[in-house]
Amino acid sequence: MLKIIGVIAIATVAFVGAILAYATTKPDTFQVQRTASIKAPPEKIFPLINDLRGFSTWSPYETKDPNMKKAYSGPPSGKGAAYAWDGDRNIGKGRMEIADTSPPSKVVIKLDFDRPFEAHNIVEFTLEPKGDATNVTWAMQGPIPYIAKVVHVIFDMDKMVGDDFAAGLANLKTLAEK
Repeated sequence: MLKIIGVIAIATVAFVGAILAYATTKPDTFQVQRTASIKAPPEKIFPLINDLRGFSTWSPYETKDPNMKKAYSGPPSGKGAAYAWDGDRNIGKGRMEIADTSPPSKVVIKLDFDRPFEAHNIVEFTLEPKGDATNVTWAMQGPIPYIAKVVHVIFDMDKMVGDDFAAGLANLKTLAEK
């Protein structure tokens, strides 16, 4: 019985060690990106992204915690417009602020999380006209500290966040094509 416990302990330590070693091979940054074609001109879509109050009408994160606390600051839209939230474990706590805009083609947002973990990322929306439609890309990039690399070994960040981005773009499409 003691031998079995010893073998299990050694196997467990070896497995954890392998995960920790593998995590060191992961990249130091990440990028998640999704694109949708929306049958509307960029001028109609851009205000829905550039105004963070409008952002809340299509963001998939708004429905994950209906009781989350929200606060807006700065101008109503464009550079300096900010949105802070404090929600449950599904949403966490954080703040985003529009860092730059180029109407009607780009919105850059500084995204900071306090909870469930500290993170500082950049979100970028680009709008590219294609005939009678607009390709809207929602991308997020940021650094990956070592502990996050360990988490990325187990959880697929691209799938988790990417599915939310795809859902948000589908909501944006529905709203913009009205």
